[in-house]
Amino acid sequence: MTGTDVSADTTPFFSDDNEGEGPTDNGVGSPQPEEEESASGVSDKRAKLTVAVLCYINLLNYMDRFTVAGVLPDIEHFFSISDGTSGLLQTVFICSYMFLAPLFGYLGDRYNRKLIMCVGIFFWSLVTLASSFIGKDHFWALLLTRGLVGVGEASYSTIAPTIIADLFIKEKRTNMLSVFYFAIPVGSGLGYIVGSEVDDVTGDWHWALRVTPGLGLLAVILLLFVVQEPKRGAIEAHPEHTLHRTSWLADIKALCRNPSFVLSTFGFTTVAFVTGSLALWAPAFLFRAGVFTGEKQPCLKAPCDNSDSLIFGIITVVTGILGVASGVQVSKMLRIKTPRADPLVCAAGLLLAAPFLYLSIMFAQASTVATYIFIFLGETFLSMNWAIVADILLYVVIPTRRSTAEAFQIVLSHLLGDAISPYLIGVVSDSIKKSDSYMWEFRSLQMSLLLCSFVAVGGGAFFLATALFIEKDRHLAENYVPSGFTGKQALTTLSSESNI
Repeated sequence: MTGTDVSADTTPFFSDDNEGEGPTDNGVGSPQPEEEESASGVSDKRAKLTVAVLCYINLLNYMDRFTVAGVLPDIEHFFSISDGTSGLLQTVFICSYMFLAPLFGYLGDRYNRKLIMCVGIFFWSLVTLASSFIGKDHFWALLLTRGLVGVGEASYSTIAPTIIADLFIKEKRTNMLSVFYFAIPVGSGLGYIVGSEVDDVTGDWHWALRVTPGLGLLAVILLLFVVQEPKRGAIEAHPEHTLHRTSWLADIKALCRNPSFVLSTFGFTTVAFVTGSLALWAPAFLFRAGVFTGEKQPCLKAPCDNSDSLIFGIITVVTGILGVASGVQVSKMLRIKTPRADPLVCAAGLLLAAPFLYLSIMFAQASTVATYIFIFLGETFLSMNWAIVADILLYVVIPTRRSTAEAFQIVLSHLLGDAISPYLIGVVSDSIKKSDSYMWEFRSLQMSLLLCSFVAVGGGAFFLATALFIEKDRHLAENYVPSGFTGKQALTTLSSESNI
């Protein structure tokens, strides 16, 4: 077998654990780790440093994304805007991120990924810094800059996982990707914490937006001097003649005929809807609940009381780590008993999260402690889905369609999920509100947030439906034979692979 084709464009983003790794035994007994290092072109030490840098940037990515939510009461007071208008801040960001993610995925497959990420991170840091100087008569400028931040973050989020996939295989890859995705809840929680604390110290919410730009500049320096881009697909040696690439339209048609992929994508969309709603509105809702019960003073001048953002940020960090880790472990244990473990765990997570989210919203007027406890449990169960959904996609979709499947899932889950949910919750809240009293500010947002519980139940139903097809679709993906690829050719290929 020659090494001339292993980095071809037909190499997929990810590979299953049981996919070929190239030659493993040449009769001399050379150790596998050395072959992996030489194939990717990156030493083992440098590969781990690369993952560490990418995890730092991913944490910064989500920290920047949720800093605005951490100071939302101050922003609403500063610009004198309604719930529906403030909900646009998240919607505009998600929309630009969503629509440009496939474009950067396409570029990342064909051009220098490190350079694309450096330019994107520098751009998003510059725009975030610019947004911190916007005056109270120019809310439109804040919307514009939040949209431009989405452009920069899309250039990173769609590319970084592919670099990790080109550095590691099998269990190492799974472990490194798990660490990478742990940065999502940790970074999100830090966004609330840093935003609220900086606002309290400085007395001006603008300073909360001036923290991540400096960290972003450090990220660019680390990318330039620490990260070494691996050769695309070189670490895994698929027999390319059995993985024929089809047209984009053919890939989309095939994905639409894959019920496990479609149903799990809709299930994940409900997760995005709920998390997007809570990400923007939970701290503001908890603040209004405190004003309604008399525990907090209304925000008449900046800075507002952002203690709820701090507490919610800490809860998000802890529940994210617990949820992701417990979801993966429970799924591993259940796989011994049933091959349908993954979608069943996802369904259980959403169905268990729904009543706790409902109770957290309804108890906000009665007990602050009970509210935080229910939020903790609800977010923990909700977070069980993140890593498992990604795993489902990988084993029900053939390698040459995985990048397209990733892009398809990103667009759909954001389009119907967290791109519309913050704005929708705000609009519903405005429509319910009968007056500008503190009571109705709380009640209207309370009623609109109840929608999250019902959406979570719907997501559980989608994952239960996924469990009906998961075995068949996984079998089809693992035993895929391209059209026009004859049985004799398949047998010849298998025979040649066994003799390598």
